[in-house]
Amino acid sequence: MDKITFCIPSKSNLRYLKTCIPSIRNNAYRNDHEIIIFVDSDEDGTVEWLEENAELYGVKYYINPDLGNSLYGIGRAYDYCIDIAETDIVMVFHADMILGKHADKKAYDLLETKTAVCSTRVEPPLHPNNGEKIIREYGMWPEEFQSDAFDRFVETQLEEPKCSEGIFAPWMVYKDEFLSLGGHDPILKSCREDSDVFNRMMLAGFTFKQPWNSLVYHFTGRGAGSFSGDKERHESWQQEMTNSTREFIRKWGHMVKHDEYMKPIIPPKYDITIYAYNCTDTLLKELEPWCSSIYSDADYHSYIEEEQPNTDYDLSARCFDIMEGDEPSGIHIAFDANMINFTDLSYIHEMSSIIEMQEEVGPGTFKLGNLKITIHDLARYEMDLIHI
Repeated sequence: MDKITFCIPSKSNLRYLKTCIPSIRNNAYRNDHEIIIFVDSDEDGTVEWLEENAELYGVKYYINPDLGNSLYGIGRAYDYCIDIAETDIVMVFHADMILGKHADKKAYDLLETKTAVCSTRVEPPLHPNNGEKIIREYGMWPEEFQSDAFDRFVETQLEEPKCSEGIFAPWMVYKDEFLSLGGHDPILKSCREDSDVFNRMMLAGFTFKQPWNSLVYHFTGRGAGSFSGDKERHESWQQEMTNSTREFIRKWGHMVKHDEYMKPIIPPKYDITIYAYNCTDTLLKELEPWCSSIYSDADYHSYIEEEQPNTDYDLSARCFDIMEGDEPSGIHIAFDANMINFTDLSYIHEMSSIIEMQEEVGPGTFKLGNLKITIHDLARYEMDLIHI
């Protein structure tokens, strides 16, 4: 196989890197793959350890130039590693992953142009499994990782012929094909950046392949902070996830969607305007990400002041007084907030899919629960979201 580059951001992930890096050197089909670490934060001696061990493991590492003051975010850190990689093929890898025997070769064997090949995760039973991963416990933390038992299991799977269409880290791709999309979207700092880029890759014509004989052990996102047992890191991750989820919805018009193998499902992106009469400040906060613009009688100035630090979107170009009116274009949703209920909110959350089913009907007005929906035009914009 060709030489590839493992791209690994680290946000105070030393305890994981100490297990991750040796696994690549010990288990990869080639022992000379390039490994690039981007140190985005260092509260645990990561840089000091890399200074002492980089040569031993043949690792290149780069440090956030504003270390300790601001974060690149995982997407931007990945793009930095990918951009400076000296190989034609890169593998996006998490610090809290352990490479299984020859996982690189098994993925590489399926790599073609405009293809992303995703290794299959083996995880302890902490999160639901819809069929996209293998649940087996070989340790909850890197210090207790049962490497011999994991290695024996991997050996039993090396001839497994199953290949699905999942996409999740770690994934392998041709560097230039990925960079042609513009990399990760910087508005998604450290969460939802993968769901966004997978949507864009799929719309750009990429094929996804997930071989079930290419295995990694995954400590279930603990390097990022998704595990509630790591209290301080988890609280920070929760806020990042909330902000990034709202950014994702603003961009795509819907929540993250995928099938049981994590292959993206991408409803259309429409120009949706909401008219909310008798709107409360709380409801305004709930509704704003789900549309292109919202006209209400809530105190939108206070909302903008509160929410603007959490988003890269200009909220003053999205929130307006209901008396200002709007040009008849796209799709308008009007309702009396005194009448709205959870079912109505669920309709708004699924509006892209609902309207897609109405496309054969065309322009007109219809009622859905307490919502009055007027279709002026059905222009779609998801293809405009592919390139950064």
